[in-house]
Amino acid sequence: MFSKILIANRGEIAVRIIKTCRRLRIKTVVVYSEADADSLAVEMADESVFLGPPPANQSYLLADKIIQACRDTGAEAIHPGFGFLSEKAEFAQQCVDAGIVFIGPNAHAIAAMGDKIESKKFAQKAGVSCVPGHIGEIDDTAHAIRISEEIGYPVMIKASAGGGGKGIRVAWTRADVEEGFPAVKAEAKGAFGDDRIFIEKFITSPRHIEIQVLGDRHGHVVHLFERECSIQRRNQKVIEEAPSPLLDPETRAAMGAQAVALAKAVDYDSAGTVEFVAGQDKSFYFLEMNTRLQVEHPVTELITGLDLVEQMIRSAAGLPMDFTQEDLKINGWAIESRLYAEDPYRSFLPSIGRLVRYQPPAEGAHGLYQVRNDSGVREGDEISMFYDPMIAKLCTHGATRVDAVNGMARALEDLEIEGLGHNAPFLSAVMDQPRFRSGVLSTNYIKDEFPDGFGGLKAAADQLDLMTAAACWMHRLQITRARGDGRLFAASERDAFVVFIGEHKRAVKLSGEGRALNVELPGEGRSLGLQDVDWRPGRKLFKGVLDGRAFSLEVAAAPEGFLARHRAARARVLVLTPQSADLHERLPKKVAVDTSKLIVSPMPGLVVSLNVEVGREVKAGEAVAVIEAMKMQNLIKAECDGVVKAVGVKAGDSVAADEVLIEFA
Repeated sequence: MFSKILIANRGEIAVRIIKTCRRLRIKTVVVYSEADADSLAVEMADESVFLGPPPANQSYLLADKIIQACRDTGAEAIHPGFGFLSEKAEFAQQCVDAGIVFIGPNAHAIAAMGDKIESKKFAQKAGVSCVPGHIGEIDDTAHAIRISEEIGYPVMIKASAGGGGKGIRVAWTRADVEEGFPAVKAEAKGAFGDDRIFIEKFITSPRHIEIQVLGDRHGHVVHLFERECSIQRRNQKVIEEAPSPLLDPETRAAMGAQAVALAKAVDYDSAGTVEFVAGQDKSFYFLEMNTRLQVEHPVTELITGLDLVEQMIRSAAGLPMDFTQEDLKINGWAIESRLYAEDPYRSFLPSIGRLVRYQPPAEGAHGLYQVRNDSGVREGDEISMFYDPMIAKLCTHGATRVDAVNGMARALEDLEIEGLGHNAPFLSAVMDQPRFRSGVLSTNYIKDEFPDGFGGLKAAADQLDLMTAAACWMHRLQITRARGDGRLFAASERDAFVVFIGEHKRAVKLSGEGRALNVELPGEGRSLGLQDVDWRPGRKLFKGVLDGRAFSLEVAAAPEGFLARHRAARARVLVLTPQSADLHERLPKKVAVDTSKLIVSPMPGLVVSLNVEVGREVKAGEAVAVIEAMKMQNLIKAECDGVVKAVGVKAGDSVAADEVLIEFA
C-alpha cells in the first residue's frame, strides 16, 4: 500500500479523497491554485504545492507541474479525482513513464473509452447497442446540418471530450444546429482544449441510467448496480439516486452484464461508469463510459457499503478485489442532491460570493434516514467564478425510497446558508413533487414540471401553519423585548392578532408560558401547539416542534414583518393587532419598476461577444450577447422587439449580475 498520495484536484473531491486516505493511514499532498490557497483541502492535507493562477489551464491542467510536485514531495501515486486530468490518457501514461502510479484505469482503457467518438466505435464492435447517430468527427456547421437531417431531428450535438454537462446541446431544428454547433465547439475548446464534435439521435422522454463498474489488475470486474440521474438541468445532473425506480431485476442484470463485458473488453482496472439512455419501456442504449470516479458515487457507496476511493487505491496498489459479484447486494435506497451556488428564482444563474454562514445538517442517523454531506467548503469560504459552483453533495439513505426522499426533504430544511443564492428551495420542490415521488422520471423532468422556470411553490396548509406559529413566536419575542420585564407571556394573557401570509389572512389568539406557545385559530375551530423552539434574533433558521412535528424554517427580518421559507414555499408574514391590520389593508399597492426596455446581465461573468450596436432593430428571441460564467457560455436573448438606444459594455468586459448590457429606445 502507498505511504503518500498526491491529489491532482480541488474542492469536495479532494476533501473526499483525503478522508479515505486518513482512514487508510496514507499521507496526502494537494496541489492548489491562487483561488484555493485557503481551501479546506489545503488545510486538511499533510502537504500542499502551489500550481499557479486560478484558470484551470494555468493550474490544475498543468500535467508537468503536477508530476514534478509528486517527485518533489515523494508521493508514490496520483489520484486525479474527476474533471481536469482524470480522463486524459496522456496524463495517465506520463505518470507511468515517470515511475508514478496513476490511481485510475490504465491509459489504454482511458483512450479506448474516454473519447466519446472512439468509445462508440469500440462499443459497436463489442456488440453493445448504441444510440443511432454519426460516429465520427464533423467538419463544420454545414456538415453538422447534413448529418442532423440524415439522422432526423431531434439530435444531440456533443463534444467528444465533454463531461459535466458541458459541450452539449439538443437541436430540434436546422436553426438550432446553426446556433448550437459553433457554441458547442467553442465551449468544448474552452473547457477541454478539444473541439471535436459528434451528433447522435436524441431519444425523447429518456431516462439516464448508469452502471458503476469496478475492476482490479488481476482481471476481475464487477458492477455495483445502477444510479438514476434523470433529474438534469442544461444536461447537468442535479439529483441522483440508487437504485433506479425504473429497473426490475432482469433489466438490472442485463445492463450490468453489458457494462461488465465492455469493461473487460478494455482490461478495465479501476472505478468507472458505463452510461445508458433508457426508454420508459426499459429499453436501453450505450451512451458513453466515464473512465473515472463519478460525482454521484456516494449513492452507490451508501447502498453497497463500499468505499470507491479505497477500492481505486487498492486496485492501483495491485491488490485483488476481496469480494465477487455474488457478494454484492443492494441495501436500501439513497438520494444525492447537488447543492449549487446558483439562484433558482433567476433561471438558476450562478450566484458566486462568500458563504457568510454555512451549517449543513448533522451527518449520521436521523430516525428513518441517515445523512451524508460531501463538501469542500466551510463557513467563510468563497465560491469562485473560476470553477463549478458546487457547495456540497447532500445525501440521504433509508430502507425504502420513501424514507430516503422524506429524509432529503427534511435534511434540506435543516441546511443553513447565507451570503449567496443556492438551489435548496428547488431541490426541496422536487422532493415534494408528486411526479418525483412516484418515480416516473425522465431527463425532461425539470422542463416538463417547471416550464416557466422556478418561482417557488404555493404554501400548503401545513406550511401556512408552520409560518403562522413561527411568526407569532418571533412577534411575541419582540413584544417581550419592548416590554422589558423579561417575561415571555404570563399564563393569564390571551392576545389577539391578525396574521398575513402572502395573500392569506387569519385571526389568531396567542397564549402560553415560558417556551410553549398556543396559537388559537378561532375562525378554523382549532389551535396550534409550538414547543422546543431553537431560535434567537439574527439567526436565519427557526427550529421547533409544531403539534409533534419537528421542522426548520428559514426566516429573515423585513421592513415589515418577516420573510419565511419552508422548503419551496416562501412568503412575507406580518403579525399585527386588529387595528393595525385594518390600516394595513388600506395601504395602496406598490407598483413594480418597469425594466422592459433593459437587457441586464443575469449573472456575473465575462462578455464573450455582443451582436448589436446602437440604432439596430432587434426582434424578440434574438441572441444579443454571450456571457461566460462557471466555464459555461450563456446566450442572452432579447425578450421583446426594440431598437437599441445604448450599449453599456463591450466584448472582454467583466460584468456584475443585473448590470445593464443594452437599453432599448
